[in-house]
Amino acid sequence: MADDSHKPDWNPRANDVLKDQIRVYDRMRGQCPVAWSDYQHWTLFRHEDVVRVLKDHQAFSSAVSSHLSVPNGMDPPDHTHYRKVIEPYFSRQAMEKFEPICRRIARNLVGNLPDGQPFDVVEQFSRAFALKIQCAFMGWPDSLHEPLREWLLKNHRATLARDRQAMADVAREFDNYIHDLLEARRRAGANAPRDVTTSLMEETVNSQPMTDKELTSLLRNWTVGELGTISSSVSILLNYLSGHPDLRQSLTNDTDALPDAIDEILRMDAPLMSNRRVTTRDVELGGRTIPAGEKITILWASANRDEEVFGDPDAFCPQKNRDQNLLYGAGIHVCPGAPLARMELRVLMEEFLSAVDTLKPAPDEQSERAVFPTGGFSYLPMLIRKQ
Repeated sequence: MADDSHKPDWNPRANDVLKDQIRVYDRMRGQCPVAWSDYQHWTLFRHEDVVRVLKDHQAFSSAVSSHLSVPNGMDPPDHTHYRKVIEPYFSRQAMEKFEPICRRIARNLVGNLPDGQPFDVVEQFSRAFALKIQCAFMGWPDSLHEPLREWLLKNHRATLARDRQAMADVAREFDNYIHDLLEARRRAGANAPRDVTTSLMEETVNSQPMTDKELTSLLRNWTVGELGTISSSVSILLNYLSGHPDLRQSLTNDTDALPDAIDEILRMDAPLMSNRRVTTRDVELGGRTIPAGEKITILWASANRDEEVFGDPDAFCPQKNRDQNLLYGAGIHVCPGAPLARMELRVLMEEFLSAVDTLKPAPDEQSERAVFPTGGFSYLPMLIRKQ
């Protein structure tokens, strides 16, 4: 534990922080780049410090939780074995196979958006896309859309409040969904659908089938990551493009530029705010000594805006910033699902831009930013005119 006499350097839950988190992170990066708080423990704001942690998994362990977390909360060699199993599901061939399904979902959602009437991007578009696309990728029934939507909101509330009992209850609720999906496939035997979930049930790690506990942990991590970050990403992208109509028109005319543009917009405004590590030995970061066993918050929302690396953090420079962008992490824990997320966002934006002529904030409506640990928006009223 940190020295009890150590006073917090900041309060991530203070009203003035929550009012404009990104700007506060920008200030902290210069004033106190390695900061202690009761809520986030040790927070790293600088790109350099974050990269060091990402590349030194021996000193900074991912095994932060006391609960099984496959593979996010694992270190080598266990992490390596599970990654070997997981990565083929996000191969180029797998993405090419899934893209037509993704495009059909995206086209239908865009087609159903109200023309000339205000709507909430979060509820009617971004969250709906994330739910539909996750269930389609995993082979889960449409009947899970609404339960998963409610579960996601409960999970966010419990995490925000750090209510351990509520978090445990929410985890059990998800486990029950997965248990039912696995049992249905076992009952079906040879007639089980040939989808990602069934395939994972047949995988082996170290020549042993994954247990239900391992499968459930893996599927929970995939689902939380997909639903939260994809939904946040879509709201961030539409908000940015509504304020930059010239860029929106440029991307409409040149969709080949979309992948880099999407990554750059999400560098400036993070959909995933943070990850955690725990020190395995005493370390020094930013001139501060952090004892072994301390929890560390890697703040992507700050590191990806570091002036020492990117210059003006709000300047749109996709090619210049591409190689230093930590949107999907770095090192051995770089996000295995990055190819899927990139494909989904590209396809959705292609469909949106081809169908929409005008995009602007809804008049007389005020958007609401999401707060840590979630990025993006909790409410984003927009108005579109279709082609």
